[in-house]
Amino acid sequence: MSYVRIWVHAVWSTKNREPFFQTPTLRQVVFSHIRDHAHEHDIYVDFINGYTDHVHVLISLKSTQSIAEVVHILKGESSRWLKEKRYVPAYFAWQTEYFAVSVCESTLNKTRDYIRNQEAHHQGRSYAEEYDSLVRQWRFTTDD
Repeated sequence: MSYVRIWVHAVWSTKNREPFFQTPTLRQVVFSHIRDHAHEHDIYVDFINGYTDHVHVLISLKSTQSIAEVVHILKGESSRWLKEKRYVPAYFAWQTEYFAVSVCESTLNKTRDYIRNQEAHHQGRSYAEEYDSLVRQWRFTTDD
């Protein structure tokens, strides 16, 4: 038997970073649905949160799962569901791009805290500023 534990912090935003999720109640509905849908597809979501225009998810990948596959499943179904339930306008979509980095076991609690505190975190800066900061922090280049 193979033993695999790969932690990934994934982040994606609404198309054009539109703030569709204005209330904490709506955000919790969205995040709960993503978590439930993930569970149905045997995707382990350890922690999920976000703000008006984006989602942060801490995922533990199985040996048979890829980051691209998991993010595609979570984004695709949630977009359809949000429109079907009329939580968002019919033109709603997630941005194609996403951010994903591996997370060390020793920093899981720090990552959870970062994800947990999104609302307070975004009182002082926008998602665009946060995203640019994450790209710089993880030393991504335009060639990545």
